[in-house]
Amino acid sequence: MGDVAAKIRIMPESTDIDLAELKAALKNAIPDYARLHAMEERPIAFGLKAIVMAVILDKNVAGTEGIEGILASVKGVESVEVEEVGLL
Repeated sequence: MGDVAAKIRIMPESTDIDLAELKAALKNAIPDYARLHAMEERPIAFGLKAIVMAVILDKNVAGTEGIEGILASVKGVESVEVEEVGLL
């Protein structure tokens, strides 16, 4: 098997969160067994924007639970949800 790509949606706690700072904190929180492929903001409603990250996980990593927990522990994050997972 090869590496795994995961698209992860991160919801900030509120519209008052500085998304640039949150994106930097999320980028810094990515563990050694993963690498950031892409990151974008996605409008949700009433000024709230989600951050969608595409990360590539090492082929030896089983599941996305570890990275989900790490990203959820970043200050300012309300929730983390994996939208898609696929093999590369």
